Amino acid sequence: MSDSPKNQLQKTLGFSFNVAVLIGGTIGVGILRTPGTIAEMLNNYWLILASWLFGGLYVLLGANSYSELATMLPKAGGSYNYIKRALGEYAGFLSGWYDYIVNAIPPAFYCIVISEYTIILFPQLAQYSTVLSVSLLVAFVLLHLSGVKNGSVIQQITSFLKVICFVALVVACFMYSGVEVPAIKTDSSIFQIGLIFGFFKSLQLIIGTYNGWNGVCFFAEENENPSKNIPKSLYSGVLLVVAIYILVNAAFFHVLPIETLAKSNLAAADVAKILFGENGAKIVTVISIFSLISILNAFMMIPPRILYGLSRDGFFIEKGTTVNKGGTPIVALLVSSLFSLFLICIGSFEVLFSFAAFISIIVWGLAYYSLLKLRTSEPDLPRPYRSFWYPWTTILAIIFSIALLAGFIYSDPISFLIIVGIAVVSYPLFLVLKKKKK
Repeated sequence: MSDSPKNQLQKTLGFSFNVAVLIGGTIGVGILRTPGTIAEMLNNYWLILASWLFGGLYVLLGANSYSELATMLPKAGGSYNYIKRALGEYAGFLSGWYDYIVNAIPPAFYCIVISEYTIILFPQLAQYSTVLSVSLLVAFVLLHLSGVKNGSVIQQITSFLKVICFVALVVACFMYSGVEVPAIKTDSSIFQIGLIFGFFKSLQLIIGTYNGWNGVCFFAEENENPSKNIPKSLYSGVLLVVAIYILVNAAFFHVLPIETLAKSNLAAADVAKILFGENGAKIVTVISIFSLISILNAFMMIPPRILYGLSRDGFFIEKGTTVNKGGTPIVALLVSSLFSLFLICIGSFEVLFSFAAFISIIVWGLAYYSLLKLRTSEPDLPRPYRSFWYPWTTILAIIFSIALLAGFIYSDPISFLIIVGIAVVSYPLFLVLKKKKK
């Protein structure tokens, strides 16, 4: 049934959508908030910029490996397909559901945050916060039920507006002549243990703001020319995001000294207040809303693709493979949206967010290992794109992933125990589904 034409995803997406979904799914409010927190941890201009660059290089290494994986197995669901092919059905099942959880939580969160920012602009709507969140969710569900092309157009428009907003903010910062960029600090404090710990804690935040960089891969099956478009969009999209992040940080430090920025909860608002006066906060709120609408649209599209892939392999209900005339996996979209509605109504899903970065690192690490395994176990598998400087870049990506995971376990052991708990509980469920499949 799942192989019938009506259950096939349509090849309607191209390079511009890929770049838009990468930018839209990555750049959020995190870059507007985190510079202050990171400035407090590191307190050194060049070390802060180096941290953002290091995070970007890690993601670029990932893009190199994912370019080969996604063009080798261009299927809906992303990482799940590569891990299942290389490491077996249970590893695929577990990573697929891990990936689904991480990507299914954001829509509810973004609906709530957009409603909160809307209330900042229109205080008279304060008592309608939940109504606004649910209305936003329903509006995006209807948009995506109408077809993939409409979702693609919205993604491209909102991502373009987002980039324009950030570029305008950066230009405005550098045109401001109030504060000089801090000089390089050469004191030995850079090498203190506390600062090294701060560097790794900062990297956790930075990896969080880069999360979403591999969103392109979830849509590989719907791409008109995955072999050409996916590598191009991964590299160009990641490089654009890295450039924006480093420029935003440099621009903020041009307006405010590190000591001042370190005390800021919303760095962008404090910078904008100096640039534009009391209306500065409103300008940042508008930029935030554009950022969030773009990222919400991307995350309304990603979880249904993972669920579609899981359903096709018998790891979710068979109806999960149903695709409507517009090319939308309709049942998978409705199930994911009901989950988002549930989270909006209970409003207590922050705990789930605390281990999202954990799960992402685990899934990415398994995907990188899968690339090594598939090169050995299936050397004749068609590979339209081969990763640069293989295997060293992939091995480096795995080492970085293990180091980051170790740091996360050290700083947040409770989240790690929850993840282990999910793995333990999932195995009996996997056996039941596998038996049902036969």
